[in-house]
Amino acid sequence: MWEADADDLFGDVAAKPARTSGARRSVSGELTGEDIDVERSLRPQTLSEYCGQERVCENLKVLIQAARNRHEPLDHVIFSGPPGLGKTTLAGIVANEMGARLRTTSGPAIERTGDLAAILTNLEEGDVLFVDEIHRLNHQVEEVLYPAMEDFFLDIVIGKGPAARSIRLDVPRFTLVGATTRTGLLTGPLRDRFGISYRLDYYSVENLAHIVERSARLLSVQMDEDAALEIASRSRGTPRLANRLLKRVRDYAQVRAGGAITWNVAAEALTFFEIDELGLDWMDIKILQALTSTFRGRPVGLSTIASAVAEDASTLEDVYEPYLLQQGLIVRTPQGRQATLAAFEHLGITPPVS
Repeated sequence: MWEADADDLFGDVAAKPARTSGARRSVSGELTGEDIDVERSLRPQTLSEYCGQERVCENLKVLIQAARNRHEPLDHVIFSGPPGLGKTTLAGIVANEMGARLRTTSGPAIERTGDLAAILTNLEEGDVLFVDEIHRLNHQVEEVLYPAMEDFFLDIVIGKGPAARSIRLDVPRFTLVGATTRTGLLTGPLRDRFGISYRLDYYSVENLAHIVERSARLLSVQMDEDAALEIASRSRGTPRLANRLLKRVRDYAQVRAGGAITWNVAAEALTFFEIDELGLDWMDIKILQALTSTFRGRPVGLSTIASAVAEDASTLEDVYEPYLLQQGLIVRTPQGRQATLAAFEHLGITPPVS
């Protein structure tokens, strides 16, 4: 039960557009409005069009078919995993497969309990509500969400003191689809209220190559199979990055290669944009050079590395470090981060004798 005033319930909350979370930095720079529109157009609309995440797709097919046969909304779903793996795309696919309307918002955009009440009461029966970065929900908003998810109602206290009165608002039966990149920040009560939970994994090069080929067809780009594999191999296992690199290679090919993308053109373009064979960008290389050359392979604290490369420590830890760890180029030790022999070999630097 929560307390509300007239502004919460009858103000302009419902008319206020949901704020979207900021575009993430990537190896190819910030997202532009045009990039966002193109990425939306490249997203598959059904499970049959979706490439990769085979286990998740097979499970969703069964669960969606069962819900449709019973003429019930799908149970609440949460997708977790690193950014760019298709959580938002899968939310749209769930809505399309269920024949439902998709409503989209994000955790930081729901600032007050009144915001959530306005969103929920404007839903229709069977709608899919997608909340991106759901781990960033306000604690009070989260408390209001619990009965809405379980029993589809909101308890509201209007007024204060002796004149206060409690009313119950029924909410249409809906499906909440949450997405999070930080599963550990989800509270236990919220996590337990999702009946369906999936973690998305990084994609194989073969799956990414299929995605690149599909996107090239949608963009009317002439490209051979080897070029698609080259772009896929430098995409860090992430479809969002694969599509972004494809657009940059397309731009390079239009200006310097007549428009057609061959393996040679793709390799030249990616080198031109400072993406090496492992998918490392200039900041990744700068981090490795600091660990191998500046500090000669010694363990170094995160703040020291941040100072050496002139980047924020949290950005290094959240954006760059996971992929370097995954590739075995750095390791975490009790004394700090340390470059591995693979990092020395990749940069062509002779490791210290010790």
